[in-house]
Amino acid sequence: MSWAGGPSLLALATFVVLGAAPELAQACATCGCTLSTDAATGYSAESGWRVNLDYTYIDQSQLRHGSSKASPEQVVNQPSDPSIGGGEIEKDTINRYVNATATYRFNADWGVTFALPYVLRDHSTYGTQLQPFTPAAIAPDQISEAHVAGIGDARILGSYQGFLPMHNLGVVFGIKLPTGHYGGQADDGAFVGQPTTFKNGPSQGQSLDTSLQAGTGSTDLIVGAYYYQPVSQDFDAFVNGQFQAAVSQKLDQPGTDYRPGNQASLSVGLRYEAHASWVPQLQLNWLHKSADQGALADRADTAGEVVYLSPGISASLTPRLQMYAFVQLPVYSHLQGYQLFPKWTGTVGLSMKL
Repeated sequence: MSWAGGPSLLALATFVVLGAAPELAQACATCGCTLSTDAATGYSAESGWRVNLDYTYIDQSQLRHGSSKASPEQVVNQPSDPSIGGGEIEKDTINRYVNATATYRFNADWGVTFALPYVLRDHSTYGTQLQPFTPAAIAPDQISEAHVAGIGDARILGSYQGFLPMHNLGVVFGIKLPTGHYGGQADDGAFVGQPTTFKNGPSQGQSLDTSLQAGTGSTDLIVGAYYYQPVSQDFDAFVNGQFQAAVSQKLDQPGTDYRPGNQASLSVGLRYEAHASWVPQLQLNWLHKSADQGALADRADTAGEVVYLSPGISASLTPRLQMYAFVQLPVYSHLQGYQLFPKWTGTVGLSMKL
C-alpha cells in the first residue's frame, strides 16, 4: 500500500501520547515492542476495515546496569537499593506477544483501532540474595520459574488525519483498559488481584513480580501523532511518537498500590518503494520510561532509556494481504538499577484489507 503525500521534504512533527497504566514490581524499561507496525504496512487514508495479526519475540537474557553489562556479583554487593542488604539476581525473561489489531476508517479523516494482545512469558530468577555474594547464590537449586499465559490489556484508539489536504499528518488518542490478569503479593503474604505465581524453586507459590503479570490493572490515557511524506521518487519517510501515563489503577490501596512509570516513544524511518510488491525499510525506535511507583513497584530498577535500529521488509502477497518482518537491534541503553535486556527482538505479521 503506498502512502499519500506530495513531493516535498520530510517535516518533523512533534507529538505527545498520554497513557495511564501502573506497571508492577521488577518491571523493565524494555519489556515491550517499540516497533511502529503502522509504518511497517504503510499509513492509509482508505476507508473500511484492516486487520493485523503479528507475533513478537523478546528474550531478555542480558543483565545490564546503566549502559553496560552487569554481573550477579554487582547486583548483590552493589545493590540498587542498599536498604535490602543485597539484590535480586534475575536470570531470564522470554516474552512472546501475539497481537490482534482491527482498524476501521470511517473516511479519510477519522478512524478507530481496537488492539488486544495475548501474552506468553517465561521468567526465571535466583531471587533476592544477601551480601556478600558467593557462587552458591547462582546455583541451580536457587532458580525459581514462572509461566504467564493470558490476554493482556486491550487498547482502543481513535485517530484524526484531516489537518492537511494529503491526510499525512495525524493525531492518536485513546485508552488502555485493565483486561489482563494483574496483581501481586503484600509484605504480609496476602495476594491482591489474580497474580501468576512461581511454579517451582525456592519462590514456589509466591506471586510473580507485579510488572511481569499479563496486565497492569490500570486504565491509561494514550495520545500521539504521526507524519509521513515522500522525500524522493523512491523513498518515503515517517515520524511518529507517543506518550503514556496512568490515570486510574485498581492496585490503589496503601501497602498494595502500584503505578507504572510514564512512557514516551519516538520512531523515525525510511521506506524504499521502488518496487510495488516488496518494500525494504529501516526504523529507529526510541523509548523512555520513568520509574514505577507504589509498594508493589521496584522503583530502583524500572526506569530507563533505550534505542533500537530496526531493519525490516513488507511484501504484498495479494492485492489485499501484506506480510512484514523486522529485527530490532539495540544500539543504546541507559537503565536504572539492574534490568534484563534483550540482545535482539523479532516481529513478523500479516495485514489484510477487508
